Amino acid sequence: MNCHNVAKLWNKCLNVIKDNVSEITFNTWFSPIIPYSYENNIFTIQVPSQFFYEYLEDKFVDLLRMTLHREIGSDTILNYRILAENTTNTHINYRGDTKSLSVDKITPKQANKIPNPFQKVVQVDFDSQLNPKYTFDNFFEGTSNKLARTAGETIADNPGRTAFNPLFVHGTSGVGKTHLCHAIGSKILEKNPDKKVLYVSAHLFKVQYTDATRFNTVNDFINFYQGIDILIIDDIQELVGLEKTQNTFFHIFNHLHQNNKQLVLTSDKAPSELQGVEERLLTRFRWGLTSKLENPDYELRLKILENKILQDGLSIPKDVVEFIAESVTENVRDLEGIIVSLMAYSVIYNKEVDLALAKRVIGQAIRKIEKKKITIDSISEIVCKHFNIKTELLQTASRKREIVQARQVAMYLSKLYTEMSLAQIGTIIGKKNHATVLHACKTVKDQIEVDKAFREDIEEIEKKLKR
Repeated sequence: MNCHNVAKLWNKCLNVIKDNVSEITFNTWFSPIIPYSYENNIFTIQVPSQFFYEYLEDKFVDLLRMTLHREIGSDTILNYRILAENTTNTHINYRGDTKSLSVDKITPKQANKIPNPFQKVVQVDFDSQLNPKYTFDNFFEGTSNKLARTAGETIADNPGRTAFNPLFVHGTSGVGKTHLCHAIGSKILEKNPDKKVLYVSAHLFKVQYTDATRFNTVNDFINFYQGIDILIIDDIQELVGLEKTQNTFFHIFNHLHQNNKQLVLTSDKAPSELQGVEERLLTRFRWGLTSKLENPDYELRLKILENKILQDGLSIPKDVVEFIAESVTENVRDLEGIIVSLMAYSVIYNKEVDLALAKRVIGQAIRKIEKKKITIDSISEIVCKHFNIKTELLQTASRKREIVQARQVAMYLSKLYTEMSLAQIGTIIGKKNHATVLHACKTVKDQIEVDKAFREDIEEIEKKLKR
């Protein structure tokens, strides 16, 4: 069928689609589509990118199918043709059970310039991934979080146009970093519903980047993130040792910052302590405000407990609440966990919630709470102390037997007791690659099997780690 007739058929379809979606959705997702051909009952539409195709398949495939069947014929098959920047591939791989017959990839020379959909994604179709239960109303202020909270509220009032860009918040687990992130994002959306706010963990970001690399959609990945107005990334330390992911984030960061878009980042460490992150990124992390969330003080712990009890409709004596606030000092999650445990004991054993029960519950819980979180730093420290060498020697290129052995043991135990990847472990311990870490783990494992004294060394180190 000639181009004129194909265009006429598509215009009939567009008239139907217009009646079923909002004007802004139509302009964003359907206007850029170009009708390409109609042959052997296969109607081919040309779309700007892989991301565009996946979005249509996810959100609008039923509408497209229904419209084609109604306006062209019930046996019409929908087919996509993707405009791509990479000219080396002629076909595209895509995940899952596809709902359409096939997908072709073409180069810019084969088609007219098409508007970039990432510049105008509709807010109604955009999921910010924010948890509405985390707000400033229940993020109570204390001396431990006053600076970060004040900065967060200032950002929410004027995102991207304050001195706090980026806002880099760091602190140990459970002190409120994630709560603050969601509170900032939710308040921005409340005041500016047209803004594209996205909360994402660094772990999910690196998974998305890995997928984009595998499926040759890195440009779409970057375009998507560069279209965000407020980007909130939690646990940025997850990018340690991931050079390519960091490089991509560097370009996204630059684009957003230069265009007055707001960035909020959290980490378990200050930028100066993040080994395995490129210096050019660390420099940018320090451009705005860096604020540490400390462990909550007694007054703040008491306030958090009272709010939790009120929200859950519980009845707990004042002396019990005060005892919990005095005894559980590390973080907010521990406080809330104690309340849950206390009520569970009360119901299961049919006991009144009193000071005696609270002491019993807390006595058991504190032992678990006070167990140290095992990190690469703590592993390195204990290993070096055991072998009587200075910790900083692990970071040198020394080939002395005792240093090499300590370095290999630290790598082996880091793989065993942390969730870090081989590349991340290698970057932190001596700036080695993942192959070196893999070799170290195999060497230590083999030596454990044949050397009793060495095996006892490892067992002793493991005991110290678990104390």
